[in-house]
Amino acid sequence: MSTDLDRRALLLAGAGTVTTAALMTFEPAVAGTTTTKVFRGRFRGSKVPDWVYLPFHVPAGVRAIEVSYSYTPTDGGLVTANVVDIGIFDPSGAGLGNAAGFRGWSGGARRSFRLSRTSATPGYLPGPISKGRWRIALGPYQITGPGTPYEVRVTLHHGRPIHKFQRMPAPTSVPGTGPGWYRGDLHVHTVHSDGSQTQRQAYVAARAAGLDFLGSSEHNTSSAQLTWGKYVPPDFLVIPGEEVTTRAGHWLATGLPARGPHGTWIDWRYRPADGKLGRFTRQVRDLGGLAITAHPATPVDSIRWDFGYDDMDAIEVWNGPWSGTNALTNANALRTWHQLLVAGTFLPAVGNSDSHNSGQQIGAAHTVVRAETLSVEAIIAGYRAGHAWVTASSGIDLDFTATLGGVSGQCGDRVPSGSGDTVAVHLGVTGIAAGDTATLVGPSGPPLGTAVATDGTLTLDTTVPGGTSFVRAEVKRGSTMLALTNPIFLS
Repeated sequence: MSTDLDRRALLLAGAGTVTTAALMTFEPAVAGTTTTKVFRGRFRGSKVPDWVYLPFHVPAGVRAIEVSYSYTPTDGGLVTANVVDIGIFDPSGAGLGNAAGFRGWSGGARRSFRLSRTSATPGYLPGPISKGRWRIALGPYQITGPGTPYEVRVTLHHGRPIHKFQRMPAPTSVPGTGPGWYRGDLHVHTVHSDGSQTQRQAYVAARAAGLDFLGSSEHNTSSAQLTWGKYVPPDFLVIPGEEVTTRAGHWLATGLPARGPHGTWIDWRYRPADGKLGRFTRQVRDLGGLAITAHPATPVDSIRWDFGYDDMDAIEVWNGPWSGTNALTNANALRTWHQLLVAGTFLPAVGNSDSHNSGQQIGAAHTVVRAETLSVEAIIAGYRAGHAWVTASSGIDLDFTATLGGVSGQCGDRVPSGSGDTVAVHLGVTGIAAGDTATLVGPSGPPLGTAVATDGTLTLDTTVPGGTSFVRAEVKRGSTMLALTNPIFLS
């Protein structure tokens, strides 16, 4: 079947601009046989729809659906152009936010997938192959010039299903833990989206990096949430989540409950003009989770954050190593975060690795969180309150406090002070090298204090005038960030 997708065919369906092709119908067939049909079309020019749906009718008696597709990408240097992402929805529907109908997404990471009641390709959700209208979802991305042709082959495997998929989410808490500072990386990808590392490999790498927890953040799918329990021991915490990859920036929906047969899925099919972001960040908060802007200063359309920050809970100011082009991107994100802080908007700073493979070290940036226990609920509460600081290495430790009279506070805390008061501020850092520097940063003007390490430790004790709105700390080696804190509020 050919689908001619010119602009005259566009339909507005509440989830950005979409096009829907004509329905393709499969007839019942003998058990043990397969039936294949093909959609063909082309995306061209700059005004293509965000989403294209290829509907097909599945008869009763189908054991599995197999989909493969092809297109011709163009190497654009930093970003590949003429990419076609792919996913699938079942007869429960494909409307915006319809989690019941979502059955998987792999973006442009793989060219084929299979799903059945028993199993599914990573990124896709096992479950019944119900009779009715299914939809292949295509996401044309960075389409330029002549664009790309595409071909989507849908194969039905006829026959009775065998056995049911056994889900095994990770436990939501680590027994025997209490108040303390816990290290973790919330932005990690595996084979369930565009990563090349398995869940087991990601866990091993996180342990080697000295982490206590990691966050599962696959692009636009909940499939990894269903199996983390197979790969982690009881003394390590996995926080289920999703990297919500819109066409106007990415955000981490973290702390999602891995409930039901498919976990928790958050929709991504909207742009700023649709006014839908708040609906989905509220959904995450209502579930006990956190909405974190991911790598907001990345200078690439669709990856750069274009939504604004009114609906967000935190900002990933540190993404990956503070080196090369990442150093500039992270510095720009940090600058934006500081400007928001000065203007009176506190969105806690977060750092993550955004690891996709063994060459991108998990924990190369991670966050150290003060929490009542090592549990999903307590760690999310620590992030939300800003009881956290960010570092490049588990070898670095930090003690940051402000004290006035009998009141003392750490990252994210408030130590009330006024004009005429003098607030004592202490910063102690270990695990660094001679020549590394520490700076206390206030809302404006010169640093509130500086110190240089003479060996592997650094101590900075100073006073700050009462009424200063906040004080925070940065530790650097030359221009490379080693650690940074969330603020202590003094006014």
